[in-house]
Amino acid sequence: MNILLIGSGGREHALAWQLAQSPSCAKLYAAPGNPGIEVYAECAPIAADDVDALVAFVRTHDIDFVVAGPEAPLVAGLADKLHAIDIPTFGPQAAAARLEGSKGFTKDLCARAGIPTAAYVRCADAAEARAALADFALPVVIKADGLAAGKGVIIAETRAEAEAAIDDMFGGAFGGAGAEVVIEEFLTGEEASFFALSDGVNVVAFGSAQDHKRVGDGDTGPNTGGMGAYSPAPVLTADLEGEVMERIIRPTVAALAADGTPYAGVLFAGLMLTDEGPKLIEYNCRFGDPECQVLMIRFRGDLAALLHAAATGGLAEAPPPMLTHDYALTVVMAANGYPGTPEKGGAIRGIAEAEAGGVRVFHAGTAREDRTIVAAGGRVLNVTATGKSVTEAQARAYAAVDKLDFPTGFCRRDIGWREVAREAE
Repeated sequence: MNILLIGSGGREHALAWQLAQSPSCAKLYAAPGNPGIEVYAECAPIAADDVDALVAFVRTHDIDFVVAGPEAPLVAGLADKLHAIDIPTFGPQAAAARLEGSKGFTKDLCARAGIPTAAYVRCADAAEARAALADFALPVVIKADGLAAGKGVIIAETRAEAEAAIDDMFGGAFGGAGAEVVIEEFLTGEEASFFALSDGVNVVAFGSAQDHKRVGDGDTGPNTGGMGAYSPAPVLTADLEGEVMERIIRPTVAALAADGTPYAGVLFAGLMLTDEGPKLIEYNCRFGDPECQVLMIRFRGDLAALLHAAATGGLAEAPPPMLTHDYALTVVMAANGYPGTPEKGGAIRGIAEAEAGGVRVFHAGTAREDRTIVAAGGRVLNVTATGKSVTEAQARAYAAVDKLDFPTGFCRRDIGWREVAREAE
């Protein structure tokens, strides 16, 4: 198959790395790609959310299959337009992509289908939201309804913080994502991420991970798109994974199919493991970033064929996903200033040295200036290593980080800390 991969981040570099190894992949294109992706794919300078230009590229380049990395083109209807010209697409059509595009839509679906999640209310203006706060204990979670690049969630410890978050969201701090706000009960427990593939009817598990959202060591500072992750997440035991499949994933797929909007793609469930069992925090309609990086480095098999099966209703006949029993851990190197205004243009050297010994450095926000790789975004690199334990994978990842020469970048130094502590017990 000739495959077009859409996106330009670390997630897409990891997908490109695996797709290029797939026996089913004849030719790989990427739009827009990045300096890491161009090693494996022919890159086209088309923005990931330029749906019409992407469709035109598919028409003129003999593309057989499209893999959507980020969520924005899916929410904007990319899969709908590609299905209209009979191009299989890994990623849901717009009606089903509302699972990520609207937090309120997902909460309403959970309520209808009996899927365990936090109590909530949807609010259309600031006055309504302020009044609804009285029904929630503190801390309380305030969420922008729409897409906000992983940053539209505020955990408010006081009513004043909650009101300030409401005012910010309705005041345009997250653009159109804050046109509606969801207020949620604060859940207590440990967070984990679970992934499954769906072809609209059939569902198969695709592993677990644990992300680190806060910018600073010890889970301090503001939320980010993710500062690192490891996979699998042992806290999500086999029994709990079975419960997640039966009480959360399968009912979601069934509810969307019953509504006439079948879901084909990857379901990324953000979970809270509470004393009452796993509860859904939110859904994403794409592989996580940086969770995808640790999943892809563990994956074995023909990824292109597996994703094509999900896109074309063939999961029941496809071999199940195979992931190694090793642990994988990725450390995000970010540009100084992130998650505020990142410092762009800083030179990066030492990537080849960091990759010695089997470590992978995935490009997340880089550009090429002459022969030098430079920072071009907030999250810049994903240094990804494997090991027989999280402790070993962590040590190998940080040893690689220390070989990088990136003076305008920084990272957390404690990715995987919960599991490292448990392994030391």
